[in-house]
Amino acid sequence: MLVSMNQVLKSAVDRQCCIGAFDTPNLEILMAVLGAAEKRNEPVIVQHAQLHECEIPIDVIGPIMVRMAEDALIPVCVMLDHGEDIAYVKKALSLGFSAVMIDGSSLSYEDNVRLTREVTTLAKEYNADVEAEIGIVTGHEGRVFDIRDVSEAYTEPELAARFVKDTGIDALAASVGTVHGFYATKPRLDFQRIRRIRELTGVPLVMHGGSGISVEDTQKAIRCGIRKINYFSYMSNAGVKAVKELLEEKDVKYFHELANAATLAMEKDVLQAMAMFALD
Repeated sequence: MLVSMNQVLKSAVDRQCCIGAFDTPNLEILMAVLGAAEKRNEPVIVQHAQLHECEIPIDVIGPIMVRMAEDALIPVCVMLDHGEDIAYVKKALSLGFSAVMIDGSSLSYEDNVRLTREVTTLAKEYNADVEAEIGIVTGHEGRVFDIRDVSEAYTEPELAARFVKDTGIDALAASVGTVHGFYATKPRLDFQRIRRIRELTGVPLVMHGGSGISVEDTQKAIRCGIRKINYFSYMSNAGVKAVKELLEEKDVKYFHELANAATLAMEKDVLQAMAMFALD
């Protein structure tokens, strides 16, 4: 069933765990994520990032995401990830997305607040929830980054509290030591910063760049207050590895064999991620 982000995150708050949010830029990944969530009988968030517009337009994948969420046996939030401008946010909302994330983190504080306020006002018209970001989670899906680049981008707890108050957002993406994409070196999460931001803001915290973090560090971050984790790169890569293995094993004649192998491998990876997020 299609639900709001707040409904899903309330489940995480009540259970003192975390909800997985997975970018789904094609049908195979979407099927993998929903299949895993239904097997675990847990709520989930499926996302379309604006940066994936070149992979598949939101006009194509968006209605599919919404329809499959409505038909799912578990609560599913359909969310825009890293929206960059008002026009794209409005398009997602008009397609039936139940939550949007606006990313003004590269802007000045004042411009970030101005943009985010505009989105929160717009989202209310659609009964949708809003996530926003302050501090910069460096990197980009599909690239490799040196973790040393992160230290100057950490979210300041006091500024985070001010940002939440100034914008009225429902969830906050904070920079606490992760990057998007693949890690070049071992990430170093600032757990005390997570605790402090959670105490001062009073809203569910979101950790972007959830792939590649150890189980121990991920679960410690959750216990410190993280309630939503964005996870994509390692899930997608699991599909790539499965396709490579199948091609090495046999002479594949049909594309659907590759697609099915990738879907099954990604579902297995999502199941492992969801177990980690649930503190199993």
